Amino acid sequence: MSKPAGPIYEVTVSVDREIVDTFDPWLARHVEEMLAYPGFIRADTFTLEDDEGGRALRVTHYYLESDADLDRYLAGPAGEMRQAAVDRFGERATASRRVLRPGDFGGDGMTPPAICLNCRTVLGGQYCGNCGQRARSRLISIWELVSDAFGDLFELDSRIWRTLIPLIARPGKLTRDYLEGRRARFMPPFRTYLVLSIVFFLVAFFDPQEELGLLFEPEAPVAVEPDEDGEPSADQIGQEILRELSEEGIIVVPDTEDGDESTADESEVEDADGPQLNISTDGASCDIGNIDEAELPAWLAKRLTKERLIAICERMRADDGRAFLDQLLNNTPTALFVLLPLMALILKILYPLSKRYYVEHLLFVVHYHAFVFLILILQVLFTRLGQLAGLPEGVIDGGIFATAIYIPVYLYKSMRRVYEQGRAITLAKFIMLMTAYFMGFAIILVVAALFAAFSI
Repeated sequence: MSKPAGPIYEVTVSVDREIVDTFDPWLARHVEEMLAYPGFIRADTFTLEDDEGGRALRVTHYYLESDADLDRYLAGPAGEMRQAAVDRFGERATASRRVLRPGDFGGDGMTPPAICLNCRTVLGGQYCGNCGQRARSRLISIWELVSDAFGDLFELDSRIWRTLIPLIARPGKLTRDYLEGRRARFMPPFRTYLVLSIVFFLVAFFDPQEELGLLFEPEAPVAVEPDEDGEPSADQIGQEILRELSEEGIIVVPDTEDGDESTADESEVEDADGPQLNISTDGASCDIGNIDEAELPAWLAKRLTKERLIAICERMRADDGRAFLDQLLNNTPTALFVLLPLMALILKILYPLSKRYYVEHLLFVVHYHAFVFLILILQVLFTRLGQLAGLPEGVIDGGIFATAIYIPVYLYKSMRRVYEQGRAITLAKFIMLMTAYFMGFAIILVVAALFAAFSI
């Protein structure tokens, strides 16, 4: 559409926020009245960012056919129109005016100012200062759709490398830089932790053959010798399951001279003190010992009833504990997340004179846990790729050993860099922190296991 070559009469109004809802409808009617005057062709109204005083800004561009039409308006009805606004809003809406020419907008001399397609704010650059939307308007690509969906979570830009490299190679540097104000160049700490934890659990526990079973051919059933009636007995099925678990290294079945693997000293089990759980492999029953005689807190005794434990045992025995393990795996990320504030509290206790806020200790813990997820991701990938490539077991075991050594060393060096204390005192606090880690991890793991058992 061709643009008029005449002057543009610009009116900018600063409006108190309390009367914006009243002012905007009045402005729309006022613009219609202005367009009724001779020479006025059209008008565009824009919303700008609030001014320094927090007042809303409205800008209206009136396009006129010629300078003569503008002079005629200014010499005649302009005074009445201004007085009407003053009578209506007083000092709560103040206006400023100026005359623009098409050439003031640049380009071909006929292009009006760029307007945000989302919120109709006048653009001053590549992005809208009001809503943040990019100025360009074009067809989007599939990659942009993917970036919009996952970009905020995974931050697929250069910041990921500026974050991960120092996170794994320079203990404590990321935390130190963040505390000193150098933050924009890195991924936010909690986002880093969440992304790496998600990737770790996907890499460590995703089984393609189980999750994508449709793409794999079914395995041949295990041959089991039938009994006299032509059907495999319960003992045979149980022994076959135990043999498979033993071959996979999940359990250890002791060797006996007569080949009977169920010759445990039952008298010791029967005479043992405290609550007992006995699951027989012949499918008979789940026997709970003297759980009722155990000295448990009242609130726990109401929940750990003998009937409830037997029901849980039966459900676990029905599927060989698979549902329990799945539920425990689902609870583990939440349990590890709960560990973060607890370890931050331990650091707050260990460094009472550091003058650091609790949230600064929490930042340290978040970065350290993010590092642990990252190093474990690399270790799992190295192990699996090494097995596929046929690397010697000594090389793979060496990678696991190096990871196990580097994780505590990293923690010690991070404490030295962030808290800037001597080697001896840092080593003492490191030992106390590691002890608290093991105790805290064991406690939350037990709690997660209890929740998993009572959720199946």
